[in-house]
Parts: sequence; structure tokens; C-alpha cells
Amino acid sequence: MPNPDTPDNGVPPESAERTAGDPMRAAQGHGAVLAQAVRAARDLAACAEAYPDVFAAKPIDGTLFIAVACANAFGSPELSAARLRIANRTSLWIFALDWLVDHVATSRKEIDDLNRRCLAVADGRDPAPGDGLARFLADIRDEVAASPAFAGLRDDWRSQLVRLLEAGAREVEWKASASSGDRSALPSFEVYLGNADNYGSAWVNISHWIVNGDAATLAHVDRLQVISREVQKILRLLNDLATLERDKSWNDLNAQLLGADAGTLTARIEEIVRHCHTLLEPLRGECPEAVDYLERQIGYSTGFYGTSDYWGSL
Repeated sequence: MPNPDTPDNGVPPESAERTAGDPMRAAQGHGAVLAQAVRAARDLAACAEAYPDVFAAKPIDGTLFIAVACANAFGSPELSAARLRIANRTSLWIFALDWLVDHVATSRKEIDDLNRRCLAVADGRDPAPGDGLARFLADIRDEVAASPAFAGLRDDWRSQLVRLLEAGAREVEWKASASSGDRSALPSFEVYLGNADNYGSAWVNISHWIVNGDAATLAHVDRLQVISREVQKILRLLNDLATLERDKSWNDLNAQLLGADAGTLTARIEEIVRHCHTLLEPLRGECPEAVDYLERQIGYSTGFYGTSDYWGSL
């Protein structure tokens, strides 16, 4: 499995916040963060080349690699591309999973088989040679498992992966029932939001913390995971606000197709943001690195989804 195209020098980029009072130095800080994103995007492109059977879909394009890399680089602006690698690769893996589940699989049986293969790999088994998604997951598993923190958080990592897989299958089941004419099978807005684990950021976050979390983050990781899943709901709704027309054309679910208008989504986002701030505030002095990380996810995604999306065109 290829690593980033050049070795990491171990020097994190300068935080843009530290240079905010000086435009030239602020720009230098932003440039340093973007440089890490560029390096990371090249690594994601190499991953796609290593697994062509998974990443041949047109919507998974070079722009998506850049978008994913930028999101993680600006979410952790003091980390190098090497330290962002697991967040980037888990994010990319989720796009591949989403494509296979939503657009390639033709039956629930196929999805259940895919999920079974992925969980077997998560539990340490070797993937089949021709199973690109499972092989990519095995590489991710091996990198996460190499961290000393993995022994104590193995169950957390696996449990969040299970939530991700089950939530994706559940959404496909809802769509299939609705397509057959049974509109009553569609979930309510609240049930749909409760299925936000299919967005995947909570699994990205626990993977990232296992590999990169400092002692303070790991000491509070149980509480942080609860908040991480609340942040995930915010990201799910921000995505839905941005992608209504695409979801209609792709036959995907969207909260706005379940009776919740844009105003309802915006109000709910604001409510969950306030709830997250309440949960995060007591941790700010205990594990500031992790608090900043989660708050940046909210802030960056609010700005990004205001004008763009990750997927390319069909």
C-alpha cells in the first residue's frame, strides 16, 4: 500500500490562528495547511490506484480526494499529512462503501455479504484477493492496530464500524420499500436522524484518536465519542441541506424528502450545535486538542456545505 509521495519531515504546519493578526503570516499558515492537504490528496489518489475495482466510479474523482484531504487538514491544522493519513483513508473508504451499498449492490443479500466480509476483516481475518473494499479496510485496520491505544479501544473501533455498516444497510432497506410503492416504510425525520452513523464521521474520529490522540484525549475518549456522534448528526443535516437536488436525481434519501424543510433542518442544526457546546465546554480545559478538533468539524463543514459537496457527477 503506497504512502504519501514524499517522506514526512515531522514538522506540523503553523496554526493559522496564531498568525491571525498579521495577514502575511496568516496566509503563510493557511498555505502550510494546504500543503499538507495536497500531500494527503496525492496519498488518496495512490489508494485509488491500488484498489481500481473500488474507485472506478466516476463520482469518486480527483476533486473528491482534494476535498477530503482539505477537510481533514483544516480540521487538524497543526498535524502533518502523515498524521492525517488515517483520517483521510477512513474517510475515503466510507465513500467507497457508500457507492457500493447505494449504487452497485442490487439486493439486501449483497449488502449483508459485503458487511459480513468487512466485519471479518475488522476482526483480523485476511480479505479475499479480489475484494478491494475489504483489502483497503485491512490496510486501515493494520495501521490503526499498530497504535498502542488500539488494545484498549478495539471494541469501540469495531462497534462504530458496525454502526456505520448497519446504518447504510438500513437506509437502503428504507429506499427499497419506498421504491416498491410503500411510502409508509420511509422513516420519520427523527428516525432518519438517528441513523446518522451512515455518514461515518464518528468512525473516522475514533480511528483518528486511536492513532493520534494525546493522553488527555484518550483519557476522555468515552465522553468524546458520545459528542462525536452528536457532531455526526450536524454533518448529516448540513450535507442534506446542500445535496437535495443531487439526492433526488440519485434516488438517495434526504431529510428534506421526509417532511422536514430547510428551515427545520437549520433550526435542528443550531439546536444540536448548542448541545455539543454544552457537552464540550467541561472538557475544554481537560482535552483541548479533541475539543478543538470536534468544533472545527462543525465549523469547516458549515462553510464547506454552504457552497459545495464532495461527490463528483454521475
